[in-house]
Amino acid sequence: MARGALAGAVGTVALDVTTYLDVAVRRRAPSSTPQQTVEATASRLHVPLPRDDRAREAVLAGLAPLLGVGAGVTAGVVLGLLRPPGSGGGVAATTATAWALGMLVGNGPMTLLGVTDPRTWSTSDWAADVVPHLAYAAGTAGTLRALEPPA
Repeated sequence: MARGALAGAVGTVALDVTTYLDVAVRRRAPSSTPQQTVEATASRLHVPLPRDDRAREAVLAGLAPLLGVGAGVTAGVVLGLLRPPGSGGGVAATTATAWALGMLVGNGPMTLLGVTDPRTWSTSDWAADVVPHLAYAAGTAGTLRALEPPA
């Protein structure tokens, strides 16, 4: 589990770096779906958020990235459990599994909560999501394999 958590954390950094580079290079606004997911989750759980706009924005700005870190580390733990040391999983299979898990934990909750609907995404929207998740997969799978004990 520890290997997976560390690998997921590395993958999450790779995803964030890729995402923020995309925001800067394409001069696009960052996605608001993480904050909307925090709001939807709080609403479903009947957890009140601050009424004051400034305080509410601060809470959302703090919790939304933590939600992403939690998702990335959790996916890494799952991958670590699926690919224990010495399991012989190939690089391509481990990377593909990491990508699928990253997409699932990243987009699944937002879709289930009605925050977004991937069926309505444009090609540009998909690229802005798939490419960072590929970086997540490469970082997570590479770290997981690097942490394997020598054969």
